[in-house]
Amino acid sequence: MTRIRLGMVGGGNDAFIGGVHRIAARIDDRFELVAGALSSTPEKAQASGQALRLERIYDDFKQMAIREARLKNGIEAVSIVTPNHVHYAAAREFLKRGIHVICDKPLTSTLADAKKLVKAAEASDALFVLTHNYTGYPMVRQAREMIASGQIGNIRVVQVEYPQDWLTQDETFKQAEWRTDPARSGAGGSTGDIGTHAHNLACFVTGLRVESLAADLDAFVPGRQVDDNGHVMLRFEGGAKGMLWCSQVAPGNENALRVRVYGDKGGLEWAQEDPNYLWYTPFGEPKRLITRNGSGAGDAAGRVSRIPPGHPEGYLEGFANIYTEAANAIEARRAGTESDSAVMYPTIQDGLRGVQFIDACVRSSQRNAAWVTL
Repeated sequence: MTRIRLGMVGGGNDAFIGGVHRIAARIDDRFELVAGALSSTPEKAQASGQALRLERIYDDFKQMAIREARLKNGIEAVSIVTPNHVHYAAAREFLKRGIHVICDKPLTSTLADAKKLVKAAEASDALFVLTHNYTGYPMVRQAREMIASGQIGNIRVVQVEYPQDWLTQDETFKQAEWRTDPARSGAGGSTGDIGTHAHNLACFVTGLRVESLAADLDAFVPGRQVDDNGHVMLRFEGGAKGMLWCSQVAPGNENALRVRVYGDKGGLEWAQEDPNYLWYTPFGEPKRLITRNGSGAGDAAGRVSRIPPGHPEGYLEGFANIYTEAANAIEARRAGTESDSAVMYPTIQDGLRGVQFIDACVRSSQRNAAWVTL
């Protein structure tokens, strides 16, 4: 099987998420990273590209998109791992040249850009993949499959939270610098950075969309221009209700993403920091523990599991599952055998809904937690 030629925008030296994407792309050996515009300055871009021994190194993404589209063996896909405000411009350049895009979340820094990017994707022959990596975890797929099959009945309550503590005080390191700058991160702070993950996970697992919400956002650290804590009440289509909490000022929490879903026949609970296990409670019966690749796990989880139960799989493997599904889709596009029903990776429509979620949270909070529609 020929590996897919991959380029990268952003993710240079000392960039955390770029390294994660590169590892994820390599795990199943489906991609080969051959080109990149890895930094916003030519000097850093060249140094980062040389450190990764890339075949072709570019000073900026537009130059890269133009030349790669003309090369006989140019890149087939590009991974965009820049700060949020660059996503739209970079993705647009590659989409209009027919190069598949794999983009980090959130989709864009503004709702206006998100809508424009959706139009650009619809006008392009290229695929668009959004890396909401938590949807790639086997037991998240297990939960989705169980809910879709009716095992917990009609959904009534959805509780999702994502607390961290790394921005509890005013820090000035690289990751904090751009993530707390509304010009680069967008209007949402914790809502944009991790609240979108929680929102996406709740919708992915349940198969429901949020119709309206009421949000109370705070910036607890003095001088911070974006929220670092958010409490959000949710109303889903079909009548289910939910609550979402995202925080980056909750000491003692590292990456405590957790979702609980309750229906009229039972409930499910999954925690990202213990990702190989899913708790299932049929109403009136004892709790049951379902393990990744173990007894009780279904086909949806098994398809994205690599090793026997008891050996932990987590963050990097979940990311790799999104990349592998992107590779499958790209190869199906090559062969003319693609099918929308087989798409499991997050799409540009998921990205649009994520930015709509951020926008709605900010609007609601500005109106004293008034209910607003997405």
